[in-house]
Amino acid sequence: MVRHRSPHRATWDTRLLFLVALVLVVFGIAAVYGASSIVAVQAGRPGSTFALRQLIGATIGGAAMLIGSRVEYHMWQRLAWPVLGVVSLLLLILLLPFASPIVLEINGSRRWIGVSGFSVQPAEFAKFAVVAWTAMLAVRKGSRLRNFRRGLLPFVVILIPVAGLVLFEPALSSALLVCLLAGVVLFSAGARIGHFLVMGVFMIPFLWREITEVQYRMQRWMSFLGSGTDYAESGWQIQQSLIGMGAGRWFGVGFGQGMQKMGYLPYGYSDFIFSTIGEEWGFVGASLLIGLFAIFIAIGLHIARTAADRFGTLLAVGITAMIGVTAFIHIAVTLGIVPTTGLPLPFISYGRSNLIVSMFATGVLINIGERR
Repeated sequence: MVRHRSPHRATWDTRLLFLVALVLVVFGIAAVYGASSIVAVQAGRPGSTFALRQLIGATIGGAAMLIGSRVEYHMWQRLAWPVLGVVSLLLLILLLPFASPIVLEINGSRRWIGVSGFSVQPAEFAKFAVVAWTAMLAVRKGSRLRNFRRGLLPFVVILIPVAGLVLFEPALSSALLVCLLAGVVLFSAGARIGHFLVMGVFMIPFLWREITEVQYRMQRWMSFLGSGTDYAESGWQIQQSLIGMGAGRWFGVGFGQGMQKMGYLPYGYSDFIFSTIGEEWGFVGASLLIGLFAIFIAIGLHIARTAADRFGTLLAVGITAMIGVTAFIHIAVTLGIVPTTGLPLPFISYGRSNLIVSMFATGVLINIGERR
């Protein structure tokens, strides 16, 4: 049942959400500078190179957030199919051999499309596209969602190819995250948990093959399970991450004073930025950052619970999960709780695509809250 929509207006929770997102973005730019300045100088660039790039991303993200907060969120219900189609096309372009002039290959992965010095990562945009599309179709399915053949199977038929395109980059963690976000939306919409369990069982052999047939993935799992002691290889990042977290103690070693970024911890400004924050800002700084994400999640769920209609509820749940689940996995990786992945910390890690998508999605979440 659709509630009467009040005029577009700011509310206490949307104002607080905007403030939390703004603090996270500003803190992220500072954290990127502290973690990347030495790396930039060693590469013969100014120490502020990465931070300035992140600032450019934040500027574009600010415009995207404004658009997301002003465009009526039902627009994404109507555009769900076209948006998913465009994102799928971008993911396909990454895999086409003749697209090499515009596709950036880094460390053997083709994840970025670069034009005139600016690059985008389609997998980041796929997260929002999948969330919006899943929410749209779940509303359309209604009670049929509890029937596997007529309800859940159509989602699987579409989502497997999309996740497959992400997987072939290769990016197993991002592909699994796309499926997980869709699963969160579907579960919130009323899909049977038994259906998810059955699909999970059928996925185990596939995941086992993906892990065991790729050497670096297998090394990460072996290191995580503690079956190896060669920290110079697969376990090096986790070991150095934990050293950095421990060195920070209560209040950290000081902004920009961390030692792990001096060649010890690879990607300390992106994949392991929470460890750099823990070292330089200490337990107190890391806890405050976790607290900000907790507030973001709480507000997102509150907006979902009070949304004007079912689509608003599901879209808000999906966006909240997109930020919250990614943040949880990133933090868990740096603490050695889960195997190493390449997922960024939303709003914080260096990477303009993730920052822009996170800010845009926050704008959409604000729009849902303002139209109750």
